[in-house]
Amino acid sequence: MIIATISFYVFAAMTIASAFMVISARNPVHSVLYLILAFFNSAALFVLLGAEFLAMILIVVYVGAVAVLFLFVVMMLDINFAELRQGFLQYLPIGGLVGIILLIELILVVSGWVLSPDAIMVGKQAAPVVEGVTNTEQLGQVIYTQYAYLFQIAGMILLVAMIGAIVLTHRQRPGVKKQVIATQVYRTREESMEVRKVEPGQGV
Repeated sequence: MIIATISFYVFAAMTIASAFMVISARNPVHSVLYLILAFFNSAALFVLLGAEFLAMILIVVYVGAVAVLFLFVVMMLDINFAELRQGFLQYLPIGGLVGIILLIELILVVSGWVLSPDAIMVGKQAAPVVEGVTNTEQLGQVIYTQYAYLFQIAGMILLVAMIGAIVLTHRQRPGVKKQVIATQVYRTREESMEVRKVEPGQGV
């Protein structure tokens, strides 16, 4: 029990520290590496909670795909980060005001949080052990029954975010030919093919 508690505090502290370094690191590559570290520590916290499937998904999907994709995109894009930081001081007062408002709201929420006696008693009771049902099956039953619509909405939000990221990073470059699918579809046979009669002995 003591080892589990110490491990929880160590992994939680590492997660908070790496998350802070993600937003405070000057090098974007370092930010992505700190993000991967935060994912690994979060996966360790899931393992301590007994959710091995969520830990595996966090490692395989987020570390193996999303974070690596972020790393390649940051390294491949020719972005002048010094130019992006030029307007930092201009928006600092607005950002500080928004941060202070959020901090006040969090303090009000935490100070007004009260647990009812019934909730305390329920929290002290041990969770029932379901025989013959794996952790993955229990998670699937909850997601695809009680939270099916919310799961679909989350997928739509991720789709919109992906499309928005593509639109924001898409750049117009002069002299580059682009494929126009509508022009190709509506092209007639006369426009795309020309029949010529070649006399004997006049071919190439």
